[in-house]
Amino acid sequence: MDGEIALHAWQVRLPPGLTYCLPVLSPGRVLRFAAWQPGAALRTNRYGIPEPDVEDDTLLDADAMAMVVTPLLAFDARCQRLGMGSGWYDRSFAFRRDGVPPPLLVGAAFEGQRVDGLDEQPWDVRLDAVCTDVATWMPMDDSP
Repeated sequence: MDGEIALHAWQVRLPPGLTYCLPVLSPGRVLRFAAWQPGAALRTNRYGIPEPDVEDDTLLDADAMAMVVTPLLAFDARCQRLGMGSGWYDRSFAFRRDGVPPPLLVGAAFEGQRVDGLDEQPWDVRLDAVCTDVATWMPMDDSP
């Protein structure tokens, strides 16, 4: 989708017993998450992205997730990511900048999206790993 890897083929192959959640755009320009199964109702958000059609009181906050797999436009050896540029990811997982887990943050990308380096901003939230069609990348340094 606009240069990001599509995760729909992966999501329908998860082992039974796992709860798969999709992001939902929420007030404050943060992501919340809704449990979803193939065939469950979806609605299109303002960016044309399908999201679960559920009541707001059933949504989960980002810190309730065990692992989040996110597509991206580019990544570097530090697992710094470049997304679509609206800041939804960074605002939603800002608590991770203070070293507060969970969730485990994993990027999903094609190897061709790996770049030599990305400029890091104070609000950026790094990934814990990036999985591509060729390799799994872990951060090359321990700096925050």
